[in-house]
Formats: sequence, structure tokens, C-alpha cells
Amino acid sequence: MSKPRRTRTILQLLTVLLTLAATGTGAAEAGEPALLHVNHGYGVLDRETADAIEHSAYLKDFANFQVRTTTGAGGEKWTGRYLMGRETYVELFGVGDLPGKDGDLGSAGLGVSAERTGQLSTVVRHLHDAGIANPLEFLQTRDFGDGKPIPWFNGVFTTDQYDTFGAWGMEYRAEYFADPRGNTGPARYPGDISRNRYLPDDYRNHQMRDVTGIRLGVTARDLGNTLPLLRAGGMTVRQLPTGALAFDGMTTIRFDTVPADQAGLRQLDLALNRPTGTRHVEQLGHSTLTAGPGAHARWTFAIRT
Repeated sequence: MSKPRRTRTILQLLTVLLTLAATGTGAAEAGEPALLHVNHGYGVLDRETADAIEHSAYLKDFANFQVRTTTGAGGEKWTGRYLMGRETYVELFGVGDLPGKDGDLGSAGLGVSAERTGQLSTVVRHLHDAGIANPLEFLQTRDFGDGKPIPWFNGVFTTDQYDTFGAWGMEYRAEYFADPRGNTGPARYPGDISRNRYLPDDYRNHQMRDVTGIRLGVTARDLGNTLPLLRAGGMTVRQLPTGALAFDGMTTIRFDTVPADQAGLRQLDLALNRPTGTRHVEQLGHSTLTAGPGAHARWTFAIRT
């Protein structure tokens, strides 16, 4: 009996997405192309799950998978487990891998980025037009280990007040692409600061191609702070009784409104480079990654209770 229910769910989701495309709200309503697209999402997981992911032999074959420590502005460091695709990637942490409350179990975040130089300033203008009087603009730097940080990306938050989740707009800096240590690709058009140029091409040698869906449990306050940014970036947004859906043309983000103690990353949908005729299930701590059959995978994470 599972197949009819699954089919009905898929049809319902397709109906919602078609409605989003036709009637969504955001800067795109004014005839402008989308300015921001999903760059990456992250979640803080329990230590058992994070360790299982870090040491998984399967993930090293499934995706362009790395474990690395990054040094950002002010010497702040974080250690993440990265699955990198063509235009999007996933960043997974264990409890304590990020500083402060961002390293608490259930914390999560979403970066949405511009594809051309100068687009983030338009997003900031849209935020002002939407009544966000003082969006928080910032510069993130990166240190490759020599103690000489370089500009990495410009960013913007709608607020510095949050419970467990935050989203930010970002625009990669030309200086980063000019630095050979970034190992980025050549520009394909004037002002090219795209995700495709930023990410390496090693995804071609693995199954995972891109993130097509992210499901998150967030508080009502965090959702309220996030949607204005997504709308300002021209993403298609629809509020629901239980949360919201947002769509950038490739990736759907589903937000479920929950109490803070139930917040966190719940699910990832991943596009594969090639269809597979078999179904593979990989248990990684308190998470389950199911790849195939077909050209997709779904990764579910246990909900805290």
C-alpha cells in the first residue's frame, strides 16, 4: 500500500511546485531574474552521526567528500564534512565543531549566493524596500594557513537575532577567484562569480551531482527572519500552515515550523550524475542515505524528541 500513498505525495508536491512557479512571491514578480540561488546548507548533528559520516568509505565514493578545517574572519575556525556537487554542496558538523551556540545540536544554516558581481547590492536594496531597515552586511575572509587572509565573500543577514537557524545572502569576491590557492575555474562571462566556477569539477567522478531539496525544522522567529531574504533574492516563496516552501529553479527548501528543541536538518534530496538500477541504503549513525533506483538519492536525519 505504500506505492499509492507515495504517488499521491509526489503529485501533491508537484502541484505545490507548479503553483509556486506560477504565483510565487519575491523580486521575480517584477520581471527580474532570480538574484540568489541555494549555495549550501549545513546542519549540526549528534557526535555519533558526525563521526560515522566522517569515516564513511561509502561517502568517499558517493560524492566529492572532504573533511577540512577552515579559518575565517578574525581567526575563527570550524571543521566540517563536505559533500560537494556541481553548483551546490552540503556542510555537516558534529556538536561543538562550530563556535558558540552555532555548534549546538540542531543548529543549521543556509547560504544563498549571487552568480554575478553586484547582484547582492540589489538584494540589499530589495530588503530595504521590504522594510528591513538595517540588514547586516559583512565581509568574510579566508586564511589558507599562511596567516594572510584574503577577501572570500560579501554577505548579508536580515538580523543578528536567531534561535537555531540563520540564512545569509553571499557574493564571492573577485580577489578570491584571482588567488590560485582557491583552485577555482575560469570566468565564463563578465562578472562571473558563480557557484559552478567556485566548486571543483571532481563531482564528475562520483555519484552525487547537486542538492535538489533541503528540509529543515526551524522556529517561527527564524522562519520570519529568513523569508524576506529569499524573497529579496527573487526566489519563489510560499507560506504554508506548517511552515514554508522556497524554490530557486533547481533546489526546493522546505521549512517546518517547530519548537526550538525539535529544530535541525531533517532531509536532503540529491541529484545523481547517472541513473542507477539498484537501491542502496547506507546507515550513517542516526541518519539514512538511500541512493537509487534512478538518478536521485534521499538522506534523512533523525528528528530530536
